[in-house]
Amino acid sequence: MMPMSAIPLIAVPGRLSAEATNVRGEAFAAGQRYLRSIGRAGGQGVILPPIVDEPGPLSGTLSEQMLETLSRFDGIVLHGGGDIDPTLYGEQATAQELYGIVPEHDIYELAVLRAAIELDMPVLAICRGVQLLNVAFGGTLNQDIGTETHWHTLHPVDVVADSRLARALGTTRPAACHSVHHQSLKVVAPCLRVVAMAEDGTIEAVELDAATWVVGVQWHPEDTAAEDLVQQRLFDAVVERGAGRMRRSGFRTSCNS
Repeated sequence: MMPMSAIPLIAVPGRLSAEATNVRGEAFAAGQRYLRSIGRAGGQGVILPPIVDEPGPLSGTLSEQMLETLSRFDGIVLHGGGDIDPTLYGEQATAQELYGIVPEHDIYELAVLRAAIELDMPVLAICRGVQLLNVAFGGTLNQDIGTETHWHTLHPVDVVADSRLARALGTTRPAACHSVHHQSLKVVAPCLRVVAMAEDGTIEAVELDAATWVVGVQWHPEDTAAEDLVQQRLFDAVVERGAGRMRRSGFRTSCNS
């Protein structure tokens, strides 16, 4: 069995949830499929509660708190969810299809993402996550793609051969990527590189070349990772890089105290 101090800790920003049962009051939540996929890869997923309206346990701004908090982790998975507030990419809401906008989620996840990149942590950004990655660096989104061709659909994706994504997946054409999104990347942030496309021209993945390993995918690998080794490899990759980062810096002090 892997020593406890050697298990990479992967932070997963959670959600405000009013639907949880067997808890007292409202809850914080994250999808089990993400956490189970991290677990299969040998990591431990840890939910970060998106608290932005009260002083955190650490002094300083939310950004400063995130730098301190994430120093205890080895990687980040940003998962899917509701839409991002269009004002964050310089637009007003124009699509009637917009749903699930929660300011606390936007504020918290942007702080997590920016701190993770400053710390050069491995990041896997999924669906809403890749959209947030694009918005964080000045990109924009199609508020609604005007079709249901990417809604609960399995489809192939073409991946650039020299990309981190291709190396992680072990293929340049994963055959069954599960999409559940009504938005997509429009103007891609200048610092991001497009590394995958769907057959209909939808941008399916980007990478931040300036970072050691920051990969964003528009589809949901966690949905099929339990049965599809290609999709599971994305979680294997972020955990493996988290483990490598942990070894280079030494085991976390908190594990050895």
